[in-house]
Amino acid sequence: MTVAEALRVAARRLAAVTDTARLDVELLMAHALGVSRSDLLLRHMDDEAPEPFAAMVERRERHEPVAYILGRKEFYGREFLVSPGVLIPRMDSETTVAAALEACPNPARVLDCGVGSGALLLTVLAERRRAIGVGIDRSPHALTVASANTARWGLGERVQMLLRDWEEASWAEGLGRFDLVLANPPYVEDDAPIAPNVREWEPAGALFAGPDGLDDYRILIPQLPWLLAENGVAVVEIGAAQAEAVAGIAANIGFTAELRNDLAARPRALILRLGLGK
Repeated sequence: MTVAEALRVAARRLAAVTDTARLDVELLMAHALGVSRSDLLLRHMDDEAPEPFAAMVERRERHEPVAYILGRKEFYGREFLVSPGVLIPRMDSETTVAAALEACPNPARVLDCGVGSGALLLTVLAERRRAIGVGIDRSPHALTVASANTARWGLGERVQMLLRDWEEASWAEGLGRFDLVLANPPYVEDDAPIAPNVREWEPAGALFAGPDGLDDYRILIPQLPWLLAENGVAVVEIGAAQAEAVAGIAANIGFTAELRNDLAARPRALILRLGLGK
């Protein structure tokens, strides 16, 4: 079977699983051949289909995310390693990075609360070459992946990855203060109807945050004032329907909140600053 024929058959199989079936099979085929997707489409359609491709399609048919099958995901123009156990970076989160770079153009120290794959923190540090950063996570596996991405992008001398959990007492001890704090905490409602490739594969601890999805904001935001340097800012990612609720939590602590929407015009990030006299 040629590559073109295998793609057609696989796309038909995956049509019941995903509405991006053709894109998915092209990415999987390119990976199996060890070429780029554009190179696949231009130069390899008449080649013999590689044997590993069928197994990849079977994995995708079981709702496994393409990023986990490939072991990588592009984010903000860079490729990050991912694996089951870390949240897959999403384009929506690029809004959080853009908001952070806008709100704090020249940070000296950056903290990422819930660093996951490292995509947010490492992107900010790659864009701001004088900054140093600390990433915390309660998952040892996430820290392993984040450290691998740190090495991948040559940022090892500027980054420290630490096992910390903001639900535990004294978790912030010794961290110091930061010009910029990033947070993409769990914010999905426990019973939210989400796609099988997310609910069945991505880590629940990085997704779900109580009946209204606000549990982690209630814990983390009140602790931010002790992490921020003078004139420091925090940028937190939010669910599309959570802007008012999260801004209210922040206001109770003395923060002002500025909303940034993602490319689909949905609320996606809040820029938090302490009000005067706080």
